[in-house]
Amino acid sequence: MNQSPAHFIAICSDSIGETAEAVVQAALRQFELEHAEVKRYMNVRDEDEVVQIMKEVSSKNGVIAYTLVQPELREVIREEAVRLNVRAVDIMGPMMQAIADTFNDYPKRMPGLLHRLDDSYFRRVEAMEFAVQYDDGKDVGAILKADVVLLGVSRISKTPLSMFLAHKGYKTVNYPIVPEISIPSQLAEVTTGKVFGLTMDAHHLLKIRTERLKVMGLPNEVQYTALDRIQEELQYAHNLFRQLQCPVIDVTDKAIEETAGLIISSLNHEGSTSKI
Repeated sequence: MNQSPAHFIAICSDSIGETAEAVVQAALRQFELEHAEVKRYMNVRDEDEVVQIMKEVSSKNGVIAYTLVQPELREVIREEAVRLNVRAVDIMGPMMQAIADTFNDYPKRMPGLLHRLDDSYFRRVEAMEFAVQYDDGKDVGAILKADVVLLGVSRISKTPLSMFLAHKGYKTVNYPIVPEISIPSQLAEVTTGKVFGLTMDAHHLLKIRTERLKVMGLPNEVQYTALDRIQEELQYAHNLFRQLQCPVIDVTDKAIEETAGLIISSLNHEGSTSKI
């Protein structure tokens, strides 16, 4: 017999609920909660729907997070939360109110605006296709077409970072740095500020490469996972970064989102420094 989850978190949205779930998941990472269930209720547009959702949350002793642009629906959740003694968190309402009060403006109150098929949406799709097509130096000609060029040795997170930046709308190409292979001449033609070097602690990179070989079922007694070889590769990469005079980001203890944020911030500001 299936048991109810010990911790139930509902997400109520008049769109797809992605924003609220991102906040919930970020908060959950700060706790060690077993058997937690996060359930999305999407495209909620009716007060009766809200009432039924709140009844379910109450029956499971859960909490609800919501992103609703219609004040009427937000009010129903607040009323039901009081009546049923359910903790409810309004993710979007306070921010919309703060903007309205500060700038003396009024929200559109149209659900789903974040995900509408506008120019930014198609730009993200195009950037994703670009990142996949030109991943890992498949075509050096793409270097001159990219918004961002990532350089780094093997297994330093170039591909996932490229995909994350593409999701933000930046056409990103990444190129692997190997001491035995000359760098593409196109790098010298790239606009200043678009090239970023990635580095990492050698011992940390050793662990990552060792795990990679283990997953692939390969022996780890190879040059690829030799510490002196890794140090040689990293030193070669640093020399190259100095030659290119590009910003260098140490990704050892950084999440992909943090590294991407540094790159986007650098792109949006003139005169980036040699080290981020």
